Amino acid sequence: MEFNSRQILVGITGRNVEELKNKIAEAEKLNITTVLLFLTFLNPFEKKKVYELLLSSNIKEIPLVHLRNDMNKKEVEFFVKKFNTKCFTIHESSFRYLKKWKGFEKKLFLEFNYDNKISKKVDVNKIGGFCIDLSHFKASQERKTKDDLYILNHKKVLFFGNHLNGYDWKNKLDMHTVKSIRDFDYLKTLPKFIFGKYIALEMFNPISEQLKLKKYLEKFLKKI
Repeated sequence: MEFNSRQILVGITGRNVEELKNKIAEAEKLNITTVLLFLTFLNPFEKKKVYELLLSSNIKEIPLVHLRNDMNKKEVEFFVKKFNTKCFTIHESSFRYLKKWKGFEKKLFLEFNYDNKISKKVDVNKIGGFCIDLSHFKASQERKTKDDLYILNHKKVLFFGNHLNGYDWKNKLDMHTVKSIRDFDYLKTLPKFIFGKYIALEMFNPISEQLKLKKYLEKFLKKI
């Protein structure tokens, strides 16, 4: 797959509902109609508030949503119908809840962390494939954990998309607040096959900063 067939999209994410609210408002101000959504830190009440904000915004499409384990099938249907969501990223722990998302298994894509623990319940063949968090993969490589090995042993599975943020070489950690374009240098070291169609900017940086980083990344990734 050539890089120009991929899409780098800004992400709506944050540590609380106010941060997501601000990003939705910023996207609307900038006339951005396609975003990616991360609900990682929100409780059920906060999620409901975000859903209301999205419905009243000019956002039309959300190709990728990070699915929390406490989300039900109706919430999945909501995003598919209202925002044409094609990919729901899940963690290893989510395999315990596959039954409640029955019928949507092939829209689920596994994101690994780098904690060196893989549950016996994890079976990527039961779902749509992988959505690789690029900095998690790098951290797993550097820490020599099992997580990247599982991915390398399943190369024939669909690699639908990616989460993209910075990487801290010193501490071998993912960085969700990008301070410099140098924080992306680690991308040069990654195998090409793990890059998917959609690349989600998963960072706390404002949308305006994400747009500037997106322009840089488009040129940077095309070269590598």
